[in-house]
Amino acid sequence: MAKIDLIDNGWVDLVFDGKNQAYGAYQLRKNTGARNLKALIVMFAAFLIIAGIVYAKVSIENYIAAQNAAIEADVELQSLAEKKEAKVEKKDEPEVEKIEIERVKSSVAFTVPEIKKDDEVKEEQEIKSQDELQETNTAIGAFNVEGNDETAGEVLKAKEVIAEPEPPKVEESKVFDVVEEMPQFPGGPSALFEYLSKNIKYPVVAEENGVQGRVIVTFVVERDGSITDVKVVKSVDPSLDKEATRVVKSMPHWIPGKQNGSAVRVKYTVPVTFRLQ
Repeated sequence: MAKIDLIDNGWVDLVFDGKNQAYGAYQLRKNTGARNLKALIVMFAAFLIIAGIVYAKVSIENYIAAQNAAIEADVELQSLAEKKEAKVEKKDEPEVEKIEIERVKSSVAFTVPEIKKDDEVKEEQEIKSQDELQETNTAIGAFNVEGNDETAGEVLKAKEVIAEPEPPKVEESKVFDVVEEMPQFPGGPSALFEYLSKNIKYPVVAEENGVQGRVIVTFVVERDGSITDVKVVKSVDPSLDKEATRVVKSMPHWIPGKQNGSAVRVKYTVPVTFRLQ
């Protein structure tokens, strides 16, 4: 079999020898070689472009991966160095508290005159006479004290400690309507109404009869956040009231209200809306 040459057009002249070469078929086949050459060039160029794009992409990804690995290694080395420095750091030596010695002058406790039998009076409780006090040059104070500085010292006095009043106790059983920090549903009011809308199951009877409206429900948020004493204060329909009560009772624990820093029981009101689509 002869080799096929896609570029040489010699066969065209042989085919159209002695025929009407002005016909369009001759010109069409005469340019076949040039078209084949152009197609080969275009395909080769497209292959080179695709190969170049793939090579560039792979090179960029490898470069980025290498950079990230280098950064991670640098960060790890830095963290290890910081931990090592933290271990090497010396602990601050505790400061020695300076104790100032109080200068006290010698004194004799003042004895309140009181009538007692002689055998009931102790020697240190006997009232000193003026002559005895003048002879000793000892001051009169609240206690019998042997001083350490008779010149610049001061007479030791009794310090009166004033007890701070206890904060008012909150009655555990009392239910508040308003407190300093009102109870809150986890996530806030928007989370509360989202919870109600997702968990309400429209009663079939009310839906068939076209009953809709807003049921007002009150309840007590206990000190631990639990819900108790659920009541309907504004009714629409028994089926809707029952469903509203069920949804409110199924709520998770709230953040309890506080009064004077202590958790208290707080009454709360929530509207539960039933609307037919």
